[in-house]
Parts: sequence; C-alpha cells; structure tokens
Amino acid sequence: MRATELSELAAFAAVARHKSFRKAGEERAVTASAISHAVQNLEARIGLRLLNRTTRSVSLTEAGELLKSHLDPAFMEITSALDALNQYRDTPFGKVRINVPNSIAPFVLGRVIGPLLTKNPNLELEVVATDRLVDIVEEGFDAGIRLGYRVTDGMVAVKIRPRLRLVVVGSPSYFEHRPIPTEPSDLANHLCIRNLFPSGAQYPWEFEKDGQSYVHSPVGPLSLDDHELMMQAAVAGVALAYVWQNRVDQQVADGTLVQVLDDWCQPEDFLYLYYPSRRHMSAGFRAVIDAMKTD
Repeated sequence: MRATELSELAAFAAVARHKSFRKAGEERAVTASAISHAVQNLEARIGLRLLNRTTRSVSLTEAGELLKSHLDPAFMEITSALDALNQYRDTPFGKVRINVPNSIAPFVLGRVIGPLLTKNPNLELEVVATDRLVDIVEEGFDAGIRLGYRVTDGMVAVKIRPRLRLVVVGSPSYFEHRPIPTEPSDLANHLCIRNLFPSGAQYPWEFEKDGQSYVHSPVGPLSLDDHELMMQAAVAGVALAYVWQNRVDQQVADGTLVQVLDDWCQPEDFLYLYYPSRRHMSAGFRAVIDAMKTD
C-alpha cells in the first residue's frame, strides 16, 4: 500500500470518527479542505461513496460503515505496534489528548505537567479545558477528567488527585456592611454570585455538616460560569462567591478574601480520569495516568 493510500484511509477514519471534516482536520493537523480532498480521492479510487455530505452534517454510507469497522481495529494494531517500539527508547513517545473542566484544570494538571514532560521529553500532551460536556470518543480525546465515579458503559475510571471542595468567600469591604454568616441559612440575607453551567443553567450552593444538609439558591446582581471571574468579583466586594478553594487560597491567606462557613463546606467527590476500556494503553498514556492517579 502506498503512503498516499494510507493517508487517505487515515483521513476517512478521522472523519468517520468525528462526523466532521473540520474536527478531523484538527486531529490530523491539516485543513478541512485537505481532509475532504483525501476522502474524495479515496472514494474515486475505490469507486464507492463512503460519506453522505450536507451543508450541516456528515454521515457514513453502508460502505463507509463497513470500511470503518475494518479500519478501526487495523489502526489500533498499527498504534500498538508503534508504541511497542517504546521499549527501545528511554522515554515514551507520542501525543496524548486530554479533556478537563476549565474550572479545575489548573489544580489538576498544574502540578503534573512540568514533572511529566521533564521526565518524558518525547511525550506531547494536548489539553483542552472546557466546562461543556464533551464526548471524548467522538472528539478524539484519549481521556477526560470529571468529578465523581459516573461514567458510561465501556469506560474505565481511575481516581486522581487532588480532592477539591467548594467554599464561600467575600471581601473585607463586603463584610464591613454585612454580618459574617455562621449558618448556610444566613445566606438568604446576602448578595451571592449565581453559579452557571456552560448551558446557562444555574446550580445551587450545597452544604453539609454533622449529617445535616442545606441547599441555597443564590440571589444577587451577577451570574457567572467562570470561577476566576467569581473570585475577582468577590475581591471587588460585589457579592459572596462559591468557588473552588484552591482558586482562592492565596487571597484568603493574604486577607484579600475572607472564607466563611468553613465547617459546612465538605470535600467534593473524588476526581476521576476516564477513558474507553477498548482504548490501546500506550506507554505515553500510561505515563500520564501514573503521574495523576492517587497513591
């Protein structure tokens, strides 16, 4: 098989995986038009249509589905064969793509990236941080990170560090005019930043202590989906914020922010790195897992 034919098959496999020429191009670091041209050449060479194209969607024909079913295991075998060569290298080689929620990315990966890449100089780590829900298989990620052991069938979950918790903070200037809350119910008398999911839906502030739980629906002049902005708004004295503790540790330490209701703010569920159970475990991916998992 010529290199051009293999490249065309790889381009088709990427489109079949993503159902998108643009995303396939991003995966293969070429333009969408280059991917489209490669697939067209493949279709012309074999004399069959593999993809149904419209201005809004891409789908596989019956022939395309059959070809994909054979290519997926074949490319997995090729990947496995190339990765087996790592035994002849000092360190793992290749790219690992990870999806992680933007709000926690610095705390999860900040301490990992430097030592991981220093120890494995031939490893390429690509991190996409977004708080939207992502299908890691469809979008070509090797793994994703999320809170809690809630993964779909066919996924493996590995517990990773650190364990996070959400806390309530306000500025000294804010508390000059309002009493510090000592119970979650006191928040009814405070301005609070409303936390939003990327979808725009609001999520409540949740508290627990000695078996008692309390849920507060924030009321205030500001709604945000970014914890950095929440922290900055709290520093400015706009309202109280409900943010990851790691994001405000420095501000609390230097007195820029005051942390309240500490005994009501319990640790969140553990973080997990999850990936398809059928995924080939490359040496590079194994190095990433080892760097992130709990002891």
